[in-house]
Amino acid sequence: MRRLTEPEPSSEAPAPPTGRRTELLLLVLAAGITTASLVSVELDQQHALSPALGYLGLAYLALFGGAHLAVRRWAAYADPLILPCVALLTGIGLVMIHRLDLGLATDALVAGDPAPSADAPRQLAWAAGALVLLVIVLWRLPDHRVLSRYGYLFGLVGLVLLVLPGLLPSSISEVNGAKLWIRLGPFSLQPGEFARIAIIVFAAAFLVEKRALFATAGRRIGRMELPRPRDLAPLLIAWLAAVGVLALEKELGASLLFFGIVLAMIYIATERVSWVLIGLGFFVGSSVLADHLFAHVGVRVAVWADPTADFANTGYQLSEGLFGLAYGGLLGTGLGAGHPDLVPLANTDFIVAALGEELGLAGLAALLCVFLLLIERGLRTATAARDPFSTLVAAGLSFSLALQLFIVVGGVTDLIPETGLTAPFLSYGGSSLLAEYVAVALLLRISHQVRKPIERPPAPPSVPLAHAATVMSPRPDLEPS
Repeated sequence: MRRLTEPEPSSEAPAPPTGRRTELLLLVLAAGITTASLVSVELDQQHALSPALGYLGLAYLALFGGAHLAVRRWAAYADPLILPCVALLTGIGLVMIHRLDLGLATDALVAGDPAPSADAPRQLAWAAGALVLLVIVLWRLPDHRVLSRYGYLFGLVGLVLLVLPGLLPSSISEVNGAKLWIRLGPFSLQPGEFARIAIIVFAAAFLVEKRALFATAGRRIGRMELPRPRDLAPLLIAWLAAVGVLALEKELGASLLFFGIVLAMIYIATERVSWVLIGLGFFVGSSVLADHLFAHVGVRVAVWADPTADFANTGYQLSEGLFGLAYGGLLGTGLGAGHPDLVPLANTDFIVAALGEELGLAGLAALLCVFLLLIERGLRTATAARDPFSTLVAAGLSFSLALQLFIVVGGVTDLIPETGLTAPFLSYGGSSLLAEYVAVALLLRISHQVRKPIERPPAPPSVPLAHAATVMSPRPDLEPS
């Protein structure tokens, strides 16, 4: 990542936006892939096309068509690849959720039980709400840099949202052993998803304001400069907050994601490897302690070490997910032809395993490439930003997506202990989808500011030489010394 300095203003003349047609064509492609996938699911599961297919397909087209018009209206210079990538990922997630709905309905019919309510229409409604939020952010936030004025307020709000579920009674905050929710009747919200964005804004504003503090040279060991002990306070606070989240909410993934984001943003702001090494030391030490102090962490580590040791109990979900990935092989079973509904929580925690079973390694790799393209466009926006705050916000949002994707895929494939995080844009859930689209709106806004040519006032009209006034210049040798 480049050093956080403001480049010289460009002298280019303003140019009209060129991404409108590219974005529209890519959205049409995403809609075509989503529609074809829905048709494949329906034909494999029901051997016929149901009216639900038409409703889902038309609603998807209308939502992202409207999002395209809004982006071109309020962020005309934004990167034309960001919205199509998000649309394709959301569409594939909707396809798999619909496929799991059909599978569970079939299982209930065979067992003689009533069919459970479908999740796909609710996910589409959440997507509609998320796109409305995206439009509101683009409309009401013409310049994202004003957020830096409220950095400490964002930090306070983010911290409150992060720890609030852990302080509430388990009856309204705990789901599947993790205290991440606020449930009031039929309404439920996961405030930690929004806390992540608030903390990224706070960290960016704080690091820009205190940049000299973090760049101050400390003790040199070889080629590496260690920070002074008193400068480690921000990193210690982030580490303590992550440990507090782990202790209060019994959630390993949220604490790892929060600490990783702060550590990455400190490194981007300072370009000093010593911060990364010290942060990794804190992380390793706290992980070893958590394995011994918190029973739920110890269980997840034991399952990671041997998923089949307690197959019928703690290892059942991970084992079934791994069996599904193995059954899918290289090319997959085909959409609608596998058995991903055998995996518990396949539409949330293990939707990557469900997609890997039916799309195969090749399809899952293609899906991950879409994620990588989205992350690359975010980092490209960060490197091209004209001010340090924009660079840090764009880089923080992009790294947050990358780290969350690594944690989810690593947990499903048994590369790291499973954490319970959901896959961005793919998994069923309203809170995560709403927060992800707010992050996308911020990326679009920053990208618009980066790609928009700098407007300069028109030059005064030139005066013909015959009519120009005479200007007297003193002789250099007569100038007073």
